[in-house]
Amino acid sequence: MTTALASSELTAADRCDRCGAQAYIRARLANGGELLFCAHHGRQHLDSLRPIAVDIDDQTERLHREPTS
Repeated sequence: MTTALASSELTAADRCDRCGAQAYIRARLANGGELLFCAHHGRQHLDSLRPIAVDIDDQTERLHREPTS
């Protein structure tokens, strides 16, 4: 089950646990841990994460935003 909890926006300091790229997906686990993924690895592992995650925060829409000045 995934829910939309109020969470902070991932920043450039948040890195993918798989490859080290900027993270855009945060999966919070029932044991209190969290996993961070870039868009590529997040999509790759999403089906496996859904059964074990308490919350999945997908911020990949930020990749398509127009930059603000």
